[in-house]
Amino acid sequence: MFDDPELVRAAGFTGFRLVSELRATKLAAVPKRMGVYMVLRTKTDPPKFRKQSPAGHFKRKDPTVSVATLRDNWVESTSVLYIGKAGAPDEEVTLRSRLAKYLAFGSGSKVSHWGGRLIWQLADSDELVVCWKPTANEVPAAAKQDLIDEFKASHSGRRPFANLLG
Repeated sequence: MFDDPELVRAAGFTGFRLVSELRATKLAAVPKRMGVYMVLRTKTDPPKFRKQSPAGHFKRKDPTVSVATLRDNWVESTSVLYIGKAGAPDEEVTLRSRLAKYLAFGSGSKVSHWGGRLIWQLADSDELVVCWKPTANEVPAAAKQDLIDEFKASHSGRRPFANLLG
């Protein structure tokens, strides 16, 4: 599933919007429901990494990691770079509100979305694709972990590029 965006679509994910488009439209297409989301890179050329992250410094922490760390985390032959979650049965967090924080963080705002921060050191981060899947009958944290476990099973135990934990 993770090696082809069409297989991600077949697994029930929708949206498939560029980061730049989501910013320009203020995430209008993203549902106000809990769920899981993925960040994809559909280009097949080798990634170019920024030495400095443009993301926000939250609690005075610099989100930048070394280019060597970025290279070490890169997973070849997959379009999936990050798997995230939004909300829980007892929370009002939605896919739209969570992705709004994520994109704001990537634009330099001091926002609490530390997860997935490696994405913003990709030179083409505005051209990445975001897709989502509401999880009406499943807790988003469990759905996210299931997806990460499935990814690890098909990629020799490695997590998606920007999923540093889990």
